[in-house]
Amino acid sequence: MPDVILHHYALSPFAEKVRIGLGLKQAAWKSVDIPNIMPKPDLMPLTGGYRKTPVMQIGADIYCDTQLIMLELERRLPSPTFLPKGREGEVRAITMWIDRNIFSPAVGVVMSQVADKFGEAFKKDRSEFSGRSFDPARMRAALPFVRDQTYALFSLAETMLSDGRAFVLGAEPSLADCALYNPVWFIQQHLGATASPLDRLPRISAWSERMKALGNGKRQDITAVEALEIAKAAKPAPTSVDANDPSGLKAGQKISVMPDDTGKVPVSGELVGLSADRISIARNDARVGDVVVHFPRAGFIVQTL
Repeated sequence: MPDVILHHYALSPFAEKVRIGLGLKQAAWKSVDIPNIMPKPDLMPLTGGYRKTPVMQIGADIYCDTQLIMLELERRLPSPTFLPKGREGEVRAITMWIDRNIFSPAVGVVMSQVADKFGEAFKKDRSEFSGRSFDPARMRAALPFVRDQTYALFSLAETMLSDGRAFVLGAEPSLADCALYNPVWFIQQHLGATASPLDRLPRISAWSERMKALGNGKRQDITAVEALEIAKAAKPAPTSVDANDPSGLKAGQKISVMPDDTGKVPVSGELVGLSADRISIARNDARVGDVVVHFPRAGFIVQTL
């Protein structure tokens, strides 16, 4: 299998979801450090404009959003598994619930207490990314609400662990654990291991130490230029379009794909792959040649051009 290349930066919480997953799988991977704000001149040739972090590259195939990144890692590296047999739908549903419901208030807990530390360039970038002003005063005022919401949601996970299980679904870690570790890790990194509301959640705190012990796999740093050269030397893997997909989309159509929440930058190309889980478009860039960019279906807006 071609090398897994992760384009990320150290304090990206969703990148940690992938990094801890690579640790769970004891996988070897290559790391490209990217800026935490735009511009990202060595990432855009690969993604065509998608700006969220992280992005995974395997040859000339580019995977956007951790939903799909984790599924692709599971497909290529099936053991140890992210998806316990017979519980695949359950673990993916819990993961989506965490990503969509817990992540935002947990980040709010952090940002309400550290927003003043960021410079104007970061504030401008995150305003454009989120579609609303990065206002430290507003964030500070929201702390009681986001802390209460985070506590309430984390308490559900605390209850899952109350029967003595080591991980969210049982004795072994799964995709759901990687997803939950993301917001817990982010609070711990910025505010400390016992920061509120984690100080009232002893099972989650103990669980986070078990997750941390998984590590981040076998990392090798490479440059962004090396990653671009790898893409240019490779060819995208074959893909197919489900002719019976309820969308009615057909192979070869020109479409755009973009997230439905933040970072709403459309990526345009030719439809070459379509299934219940993903949508894939072919595009060309002078620096990398032909690539295929893959997105999850859930949480993304598709438009014909």
